[in-house]
Order: sequence, then structure tokens, then C-alpha cells
Amino acid sequence: MKNNVMPSIVLTVICIAASLLLVFVHELTKENIAEQKRIRFNSSVESLFGKTESRLLDDNFGEDSVQAIAVTPDGKTAVQVIADGYSKDGINILVGIDEKGSVSGIEFVSLGETPGLGSKVRDITDFREQFYGASETGVQLDSISGATFSSKGMKSAVDTALKVYTENKEEILNGK
Repeated sequence: MKNNVMPSIVLTVICIAASLLLVFVHELTKENIAEQKRIRFNSSVESLFGKTESRLLDDNFGEDSVQAIAVTPDGKTAVQVIADGYSKDGINILVGIDEKGSVSGIEFVSLGETPGLGSKVRDITDFREQFYGASETGVQLDSISGATFSSKGMKSAVDTALKVYTENKEEILNGK
């Protein structure tokens, strides 16, 4: 009997120790991780609009894929959207929307798509630029050959950003 119980007790102790260690490491690093995300977000906003102040909104307006919204004093808006491409949540972009409500730029926060295939949505400038100037959802898309899922994911992300912006423009610009 003792031979049957002892391995279970040892395994339980190991699991508890590993769990406590994970909790400790999480608590130790969570502030640093949040700071790094904030720095990455701010540098992406600067890449879109240049050196500027921005106000971060704490509302995603009911869209789970919208991670953050930043507004500059001159009415430019950056909407961070995470979308599925070939990989689940593989596309994390910041869509810049100018004061007229048109897409003015796209910046990648991170990209988890297949290198050499899905990563073409980031690497091919002409692909991204086809969204520039769009002010409504449903932009006609020229997909990248071999990266159809990633192309559709980009379109979905841009459409989500435009939808949230157009449906909530007053609240966004007035700092809800």
C-alpha cells in the first residue's frame, strides 16, 4: 500500500511547488511585460503619426478583437486590432485613421504568421497600401498568392478598425 501512495504524494508535492513557482514568476514579471507592451504600442503610434501626444481610451466598444484605441490632439486615431490569419490571433496591427476618417497607415505590433508566406502581408508594401484611403468596410482586396488566410485576416482587422471608428466616432474623438 505504501508503495502505491508514495509516488502520488511526491507528484502532488512537485505539482504544488511548480505552481507556486509559476505564480511567483508571473507576479515578478507582469509589470515589466505591461511596460514593454505600452512602449511597443507607443512606438507603433509614433510610426503612424510621427512624434505626438496621444490619449489612450479604455473602451473597445464591444469588439473583443480591439485591444486599444489612441487619439491624438489633432483628431488622428490609432486602433489596435488582433485578428486571425493562418494562425489564431496571428495578426496584431495598429490601423491609423486620419481626421477625415480614412485609413492613413498600418503598423504591425506583432505578426505570428508563417515566415515567408503569411509574413508577406507585412513585407509587401503594395499590399498594405491598398487599404490606405479606405473610409468604409468592404475594401476590395488583392490577396497575396500563398497567403490567402493572412490577407483575409488583414482585411478583417482593417474592417474592424473602420467599423469601430465610424460607429463610435464622436465618443472616440471626444474622449469617452
